Amino acid sequence: MSLLALEKVEVHYGGIRAVKGIDLVVGQGELVCLIGANGAGKTTTLRAITGLAHAGGRIVYDGEDIAGAKPHEIARKGIALVPEGRGVFPQLTIEENLAMGAYTRGDRAAVAGDVERVFTLFPRLKERMRQTAGTMSGGEQQMLAIGRALMSRPRLLLLDEPSMGLAPIMVDRIFEVIRQIAGEGVTMLLVEQNARLALEASRRAYVLESGLVTLSGEASALLHDPQVRQAYLGE
Repeated sequence: MSLLALEKVEVHYGGIRAVKGIDLVVGQGELVCLIGANGAGKTTTLRAITGLAHAGGRIVYDGEDIAGAKPHEIARKGIALVPEGRGVFPQLTIEENLAMGAYTRGDRAAVAGDVERVFTLFPRLKERMRQTAGTMSGGEQQMLAIGRALMSRPRLLLLDEPSMGLAPIMVDRIFEVIRQIAGEGVTMLLVEQNARLALEASRRAYVLESGLVTLSGEASALLHDPQVRQAYLGE
């Protein structure tokens, strides 16, 4: 059963068609990745899903067409975005950033439990929970951005380039957590330039080129596809 389905989705920036009528499905409990070169339309696709970019076509989430809905309305439906560049609140502490992720919730006891869950996933955040986010490393900020998104208890988690700018050891840790979250049944759509890591972590995948889906299928099959290996895996 699909939780998210994009049907002929288009996004225009002025006279430029950044996304050109794509179809994409994410099933309940799936981890699906969207790979492609810079400028292919990956981030724009996530912006369309979250209402941050006006989109044509249909964006069906949990049986409801949410195309045209406001970003705050979409967030309240259970969709959380971890944006490219992290987007943490630099003047707030780690603890305060996590609280911002739960701002729509009133179940204080459960929120406190979810803070501890985030600290279990990312022990470094617990060690520094009163440190301001702006003084943290890029990897620590990425941990915080994911943790903040999880605080809303999302039904659909969107991840935009979580490995960007991180040291290899931190990238490995971030993807370890992504796989762990997926194993807990959280539905995810992952946008990632590190195609190998994305395909290894995902169940299914889409390849986006110049705003069009050019390949799709089981991630394991695309990992061994000659076209993908040459274009995105450096082989």
